Amino acid sequence: MDAAIPATFVRPKATFTGMEDSEAHLTTFHTEMMLIGGSDAVRCKLFMSTSVGTTMKWFISLPDDHVTSFALLSKLFREQYIANRAPPPNSDDLFNVRQYQREMLKEFVNRFGAQVVRVNTTDESMIVHAFWKGICPGPFSESLIRSRPKTFAEIRRRATADIAAKGEVNEKRAIIVPAHP
Repeated sequence: MDAAIPATFVRPKATFTGMEDSEAHLTTFHTEMMLIGGSDAVRCKLFMSTSVGTTMKWFISLPDDHVTSFALLSKLFREQYIANRAPPPNSDDLFNVRQYQREMLKEFVNRFGAQVVRVNTTDESMIVHAFWKGICPGPFSESLIRSRPKTFAEIRRRATADIAAKGEVNEKRAIIVPAHP
């Protein structure tokens, strides 16, 4: 508690009420601290400033001199809020990502790609199959049937080309063509 926080330090933006995913909060806090630096003691002190409500009460209830490092504080925090932790994603979760009606291809590709990152899989054939299962029927999905992609990177390239082509067609349609004299 004696550690001085430099005046140049900005209070971390992350807040934790006790209802959020504790692991996600620690990751956010750690990322913010990597950007601003600071000693282990400063990290402990600033971590307390991210606590709100009952979380602050929990933090204050820790015995004096009990927390000797940020690693220990992180461990205690994880243990206290373990029930809030999101279940670990698994590869099968990719098959639950479906394109919504009227969802643009770009939005679906980005949302699906975010899920690929979350599940942390490198099984390209499964990723491609899950994408194909999740996309709505239409010209792009038909192109995937005609020429099966081997990787998600190939799907992204083809989707980008498809999106660009549709944009050009829409621009062309927007041009007012003069009537024939």
